[in-house]
Amino acid sequence: MKCPYCENEDSKVIDSRHTEDGKAIRRRRECEACGRRFTTYEKVEEMILMVVKKDGSRQAFDRNKLMNGIIRACEKRPVSIDDIEKIVNDIERGLNNMMEKEVESTFIGELVMERLRELDEVAYVRFASVYRQFTDINTFVQEVEKLLTQKKGQ
Repeated sequence: MKCPYCENEDSKVIDSRHTEDGKAIRRRRECEACGRRFTTYEKVEEMILMVVKKDGSRQAFDRNKLMNGIIRACEKRPVSIDDIEKIVNDIERGLNNMMEKEVESTFIGELVMERLRELDEVAYVRFASVYRQFTDINTFVQEVEKLLTQKKGQ
């Protein structure tokens, strides 16, 4: 680590501690040339995940956008915010573990619907109606029938 005072390349670590949130390590260092002390922070470099939308445009993955969509689907349902956060955390972790730079929005939508189907069927149908852009009552009924068929098969 280069000293910010004399730009010497050699320094030694005197003390290391985790930050309060646990997402970084604070290191107290001492320059071996000038003897001055300075602090550095070490954290994991996160890869930016790009979402490819249905129209081909791309935008950075937004955890809050995902969370808000699920919250809207779960409004006035017996679903806790902890359950919603768990879904978002699991999906975000899964996407990051894929080590892909880009992911289709349809893939993310399918992951959300899969988790909502297990958690709350009404929230699932609400999310599906927006995600799949139901245009009439028949497509809505088809989705509900598909849900009932899957439920009978279990």
